[in-house]
Amino acid sequence: MSVTNSFDQLATLRAVLLATPLFAVGLTLAAYLLGICVFQRLGRPTWLPAILVAALMLAAVLSLTGIPYQEYQQGAAWLTVLLGPATVALGMPLYQQLPRIRELWRPLLFSLPLAAGLAVIYALGIAWLLGASPTILASLAAKSVTAPIAIGITQQLGGSVALLMGALLITGVAAIAFVSLLARWMGIRDERIIGFALGLNGHALGTVRAFEIGPTAGAFASLGMSLTGVLTALLLPLAWRLLTLAGMSVGS
Repeated sequence: MSVTNSFDQLATLRAVLLATPLFAVGLTLAAYLLGICVFQRLGRPTWLPAILVAALMLAAVLSLTGIPYQEYQQGAAWLTVLLGPATVALGMPLYQQLPRIRELWRPLLFSLPLAAGLAVIYALGIAWLLGASPTILASLAAKSVTAPIAIGITQQLGGSVALLMGALLITGVAAIAFVSLLARWMGIRDERIIGFALGLNGHALGTVRAFEIGPTAGAFASLGMSLTGVLTALLLPLAWRLLTLAGMSVGS
């Protein structure tokens, strides 16, 4: 009888905690702070950023406590809303670096559509070859775009936001590692090029890494992230619609 009462009390406690967003928000912030501590203790490795450590800790807690992701997501929803203003706030470093951006507008204009298009094509191509369903393909299409824009694109395409968030995390971590390795291997030390590559390929995570390098790298990362988001939001839904219609025509 006492064991049954204990389980009932735990179930009641969990229901009370999940009734307000404070638990989910507090759990998220605690995981992130612990992630920063682990990240610094390990010597700040580029392949293991604090947000990845925090995500793994958070996933472990949800799994051990049996809290469904949907219930956690509802409580932490307003943190996602804050991503929008945070992205807009990156306009300040862009303004501060505007003269340097004007110097490189031609190569930036040339490389942006090519890189943004390839980011979508290779992800969808690999997933399609592996037999991914249309829902998975729609969830991966915007994996190189910053979260506030990517969520809207994914919902429009009919994908899963939960799967998208995982893809965003993996993409950001991989971009940080590969951009750093390639820049070292190719001898690239220009913060403008490194920052732009980090923002274009690694969205918000890459931008955070770029600001750790320097303000110039951070500003160009913000530029790459913003322009990639805008370009993808404008063209990807249209391209997806055309591909869907072409697939329907072939199937019929």
